Amino acid sequence: MSKKVLITGITGQVGSQLADFVLENTSYDVVGMMRWQEPMDNLYHLTDRINRKDRISLHYADLNDYSALARMLKAVRPDYVSHLAAQSYPKTSFDIPIETLQTNIIGTANLLEAIRQQKEADGYDPVVHVCSSSEVYGRAKPGMPLAEDTPFHGASPYSISKIGTDYLGRFYGEAYRLRTFVTRMGTHSGPRRSDVFFESTVAKQIALIEAGYQTPEIRVGNLSSTRTFQDARDAVRAYFLLLEASAQGKIACGEYFNIAGEEAFQLPEVIDILLGFSTRTDIKVVTDQDRLRPIDADYQMFDNTKIRAAIDWKPEIPARKMFEDLLNHWRSEIAKGRIPLNR
Repeated sequence: MSKKVLITGITGQVGSQLADFVLENTSYDVVGMMRWQEPMDNLYHLTDRINRKDRISLHYADLNDYSALARMLKAVRPDYVSHLAAQSYPKTSFDIPIETLQTNIIGTANLLEAIRQQKEADGYDPVVHVCSSSEVYGRAKPGMPLAEDTPFHGASPYSISKIGTDYLGRFYGEAYRLRTFVTRMGTHSGPRRSDVFFESTVAKQIALIEAGYQTPEIRVGNLSSTRTFQDARDAVRAYFLLLEASAQGKIACGEYFNIAGEEAFQLPEVIDILLGFSTRTDIKVVTDQDRLRPIDADYQMFDNTKIRAAIDWKPEIPARKMFEDLLNHWRSEIAKGRIPLNR
């Protein structure tokens, strides 16, 4: 019988690309958890397979509904769980802090507690990947690369919620011997990246300008950040390799890893790269006060030593290729008549 990989948050960029990776590179089945009203944009290329039950299916549940999670686990009994579902937008978290904390902390606790209860009831013992975030480091001091033992410093309600998520993944591994591991992914992008994130909103605005839907001005917030970038398609490969390593007993329960690109950019450099792919030469960059956060995580440089010692992995897709694919993604969406909000 084929192994099953449960992906919470399968409709997101990373969740959908992890589904693609599993389907293309293994014989495992994929079960995607989603709320019934979520948009399916990132899964349209898989809907025929979903309809035919060709190694992929969907299960409706909500992180804030413990009973739904418990029923799902009993029905599906996945061998692997990759927990990616979250309220994942740092800027939005300033507007909805309680929902962010509820979904990301209590929702994660609901999932892990449901697994623990099932393990105690009948020995069910899946490998569980808990997705934290590099945002846990928050306002880190510039200079040295961020390692796994760098102190946390929350810089948004989202950041604080992911600190809670991070500790929960580690706690359930250490206290209850659930086979959990935690990942803190640095800035990741490429096709399907939500337009609320910096490089994606820049690419989207360039595509809107090229198509005549926006005046030739890119509106941005704070540009003082320096950070690494990696393609999400590289990141999901790391996720899967860690799942396999944990299943083989090569990773301790509750272990935690940074996963980051190894190419670093200041944000104005990212804008210049994306503008370099455009035929328009009249585009200006302006600061939009509505895009500024009360506080920013303005230094995101990482040390990948630990994960590269645990698995045979390194980023393979060049950042320039990632940025070009992202811009082409938005061009394609707009050409199909899917005109995105300017946000």
